[in-house]
Amino acid sequence: MTPIKNTEGLTTEQINRELAHGAKFVIYQFTFSIIVMTFRRSSDIYFVRAGESGVLKGLPFTLITLVFGWWGIPWGPIYSIGSLYHNLRGGKNVTGEIISAVNQAPVAAQA
Repeated sequence: MTPIKNTEGLTTEQINRELAHGAKFVIYQFTFSIIVMTFRRSSDIYFVRAGESGVLKGLPFTLITLVFGWWGIPWGPIYSIGSLYHNLRGGKNVTGEIISAVNQAPVAAQA
């Protein structure tokens, strides 16, 4: 699993407390184009605490899309609109997936 941004120095207990108060794990999308090639990518996972703005945390990805995303034909504008939509809504919430991945116990090898 990739490291989660903004959890540095937090214990599992602190993260669980924040999640109980409305924090979430999100990913942001960004799009960049090179004339006939367009790439849509996702960011690392970010921990957004309750009361923090997910839109502000995703601002760098939104700016990349605004500047570099539109130029590819035909997918640049299409992917850019999708990326901007997700980012301006605070990112894609992946809290459920993260919690289920953390809570899965490894399968013990059977002898």
